[in-house]
Amino acid sequence: MASTAHSAVTSGFESLGIRKINHGTSTGLESTGNGSVVDSYSPVDGVLIGSVTTTTHEEYERVMERATEAFRYWRNVPAPRRGEIVRQFGERLRHYKDALGRLVSYEMGKSLQEGLGEVQEMIDICDFAVGLSRQLYGLTMHSERPGHRMYEQWHPLGVVGIISAFNFPVAVWSWNSALAWVCGDVCVWKASEKTPLCAVACQHIWNEVAAENQLPEGISCIITGDYRVGEMLTRDERIALVSATGSSRMGKIVGAAVAERFGRSLLELGGNNAIIVTPHADLKMTIIGTVFGACGTAGQRCTTTRRLIVHESVYDQVKAQLTAAYGQVRIGNPLDEKNHMGPLIDQAAVKSYLKAIEDAQEQGGRILVPGGVLEGPGFESGCYVKPCIVEVPDSSLAVVQHETFAPILYLMKYRELDEAVAMQNGVRQGLSSSIMTTNLREAEYFLSQNGSDCGIANVNIGTSGAEIGGAFGGEKETGGGRESGSDSWKFYMRRQTNTINYSSSLPLAQGIKFDL
Repeated sequence: MASTAHSAVTSGFESLGIRKINHGTSTGLESTGNGSVVDSYSPVDGVLIGSVTTTTHEEYERVMERATEAFRYWRNVPAPRRGEIVRQFGERLRHYKDALGRLVSYEMGKSLQEGLGEVQEMIDICDFAVGLSRQLYGLTMHSERPGHRMYEQWHPLGVVGIISAFNFPVAVWSWNSALAWVCGDVCVWKASEKTPLCAVACQHIWNEVAAENQLPEGISCIITGDYRVGEMLTRDERIALVSATGSSRMGKIVGAAVAERFGRSLLELGGNNAIIVTPHADLKMTIIGTVFGACGTAGQRCTTTRRLIVHESVYDQVKAQLTAAYGQVRIGNPLDEKNHMGPLIDQAAVKSYLKAIEDAQEQGGRILVPGGVLEGPGFESGCYVKPCIVEVPDSSLAVVQHETFAPILYLMKYRELDEAVAMQNGVRQGLSSSIMTTNLREAEYFLSQNGSDCGIANVNIGTSGAEIGGAFGGEKETGGGRESGSDSWKFYMRRQTNTINYSSSLPLAQGIKFDL
């Protein structure tokens, strides 16, 4: 018998235009599926939600034909008109927010509020992109030659390939697609094979907007499958830009494959994020930010708080308050709004979580808040785990250096601020970072060139919860890419410098004379 959660969400499928959950490749207004079947089981209750078919090579070629043809049309649509289409898509997301948010929560396992929040991020980036569609500015420069004018302009790139991860099954796609669309690009999306139905739902929502505006197929496409389908994107010279979100290991493979063909890649990879707690920290804010950062999405965020670096003068106080707060975290069905934390995505994630705890103990860590797998009524999927805190002697332990996608927090102490910053920076990843302090000098030092080496550095907020208005991304093995706000749109366009000679002579460079 299907669970209550399953019944509630599958009824929402119908409002998303999905009658029979059996989809594969989609170029826009039609769906096909001749590949092998992939079943999507919810980590919430272990129930089969639906099935998709993997994209075959022949189907991929049809997608690329449609996408390439659609680009020739879409790039000639004025940017403000493209923005109007994205505005309509954002409005349609508002209409389907509850249904799509519940699907995200059920298929991925994050709390309902996080699922709804993820759809809100999609809406927000659409709003941002609408304004951007009238602000694709280039510069005008003074020429050194008389009677000449120089300027630069930005043109669409072409077909953008998007590879997204399971933990944000819809938001990260929209960060890329909304910007790419207003820039004049078309998108081919390979969603995670662990959350394929979220992609199907998004495609159906786009299809409605596309049909109402009589747009050609191919502006938005999905392909489905594992890394082998992803390789079709990364190796395809017709794909101008590959935006890939996932592990650093995956990013190295994608980056190398795209660079080999002189393509562009935008990489959003692993994080090993830390919060520094100084003697001047507001401890109430610190505890709230840490618990949300470490336990939100069951630790399955690239911005999850994985390390807490605390000054020795407040260490015992923070430890006591933090362990008490962990005892208040409610774990269970994420569609129940009373619960703070849902399940891990699958059994493989559970094994990785248990192995990390075991490794931490073997390497000298001391368990402060025990982890473990929850059993009994409501936990039948076997994917529910307890958030764990491990006290470690230093930050150089191998397990601390590694990103485990699970709710494990490593607690350590420091004496001097420069020592804490060195500990924070002393990992291969460089995504998000935070300092908790009411001391202006400490805050400014942390944000200076001598401070955090991450792409995101916060003061008095946690490591997660980035806003779409700022560029999102990190350094080192996080990949160096930037998505969402600020001037990230430039990733999706090509720059062209133009010089116009409106004089009656042709001066040559470096004073060269060439008389005829």
